[in-house]
Amino acid sequence: MARVMESAEGLVKSGMWRRSLVGGARWLGHGLLDLLYPPVCLHCDGPIATPDTLCPGCFSRLRPITAPFCPRLGLPFAVWLGDDVLSAEALSDPPPFGRARAAVVYGPVASAIVSRLKYGDRPELARFCARLMAGAGHELWADKPVLVPVPLHPARQRARRYNQSYELAVMLGRFTGLSVDAGLVQRIRKTRQQVGLSGDGRQRNVAGAFAVSPHVLARAAGKRVVLVDDVYTTGATTKAVTRTLFKAGVKSVDVVTFARVVIGDDIPI
Repeated sequence: MARVMESAEGLVKSGMWRRSLVGGARWLGHGLLDLLYPPVCLHCDGPIATPDTLCPGCFSRLRPITAPFCPRLGLPFAVWLGDDVLSAEALSDPPPFGRARAAVVYGPVASAIVSRLKYGDRPELARFCARLMAGAGHELWADKPVLVPVPLHPARQRARRYNQSYELAVMLGRFTGLSVDAGLVQRIRKTRQQVGLSGDGRQRNVAGAFAVSPHVLARAAGKRVVLVDDVYTTGATTKAVTRTLFKAGVKSVDVVTFARVVIGDDIPI
């Protein structure tokens, strides 16, 4: 019996020793990487202490979207107007989805981050963006919705190597504990890029561009869907996806993005 106990104690100590070695090796590896490639700001490339974030100066130039804002579109208000007061845009052109939330206003710093994430082969930037999105969309996480990234056409995804909306959705799922279904919606028509198009032009560009899985109701299992994208500009894309989901029988759709263009600002993308 004593030998058995000694043997078991030896195994425990051996396991703890191995875990200590693995942890030490991982710490050493990170240290070496930091020496070879010290972390830099996601925007200005200045040195910082923690990777995948902004330096204090660049972070202060982000414009977070916090209350008060339009309960439907998430557009920031200058002053509080009441809990149920909608923005002029929500009243004049009510969106098909329930609520839209964004972490920050689309400005110079947000623009640089989105551009690097989208076109600069920097999918790791999704972690920083999703961390802010998790807080901005906290109202949307009740009743455990399913996260659905806005899809790219396969040809465009092959050219970029990845879909930035999928990267955001995966990281957002890790921060919120929500599931991600990247195959629920597909882009079946290759559209031209939205850059430079008017609001009406953007709507025409994405009309009929999306389709849903034939098993959408089984896959969604009655859950609310939260669409995930990088930037909300005019909402043409998320509106088109929402209508496609509604036609397939999904009952409730919300939207969360990293940034959004605010009314009165130029539409730079």
